[in-house]
Amino acid sequence: MKLRRILLIDDTPEIAELLTFALRDRGYEVFASGYTTGVHELVVEQHADAFVLDCTAYDMSEALFDAVRHHPDHAELPVVIISDTPEIAEASLRSRNARRVLLVPKPFTGAQVALALEQLLES
Repeated sequence: MKLRRILLIDDTPEIAELLTFALRDRGYEVFASGYTTGVHELVVEQHADAFVLDCTAYDMSEALFDAVRHHPDHAELPVVIISDTPEIAEASLRSRNARRVLLVPKPFTGAQVALALEQLLES
């Protein structure tokens, strides 16, 4: 069985490390990066099956989400967004008619993110 490749963008290295371990324990291959404007290149380079975004400021997550989703090759890439402002994130995603995206509010566990990934990857 092929391991699912997850691109994790988190601007807090300690959280990225903990989440990477949690997802690897659940059978995912994880490539973690800090915030980057070259996210499309990372998706291509890592052959990502899904994308997890956890940026302190939601507008950073919005910019990365848009960069990935506006590229025709990644318009349907499953995305999990972790947010400490879920109401703002939910309204933003609704305004974009975002599909194949799940929101995980903070505080969160690795199990919650893994469950969200499973739901998206099975749909």
